[in-house]
Amino acid sequence: MKSQITSRLDRLESHLAHVEKQVEELNDVIIDQARTIKRLQTITGRLRDSVETTEIDRIKSTNPKPPHYQ
Repeated sequence: MKSQITSRLDRLESHLAHVEKQVEELNDVIIDQARTIKRLQTITGRLRDSVETTEIDRIKSTNPKPPHYQ
């Protein structure tokens, strides 16, 4: 009887060790993804600002000011 309990306990401990390892690996993936998302958000924000500035400059250049504003 003791042998059976010991065997089951050993298997449970082994499974638990595998699960803990998987959780650590998944956590590392999540951390990497969070860094990537943050970096992409920064790049996207810069691109958006650049496009907005370029569009505003294009609009200004195609719509000259009336003579009384110059």
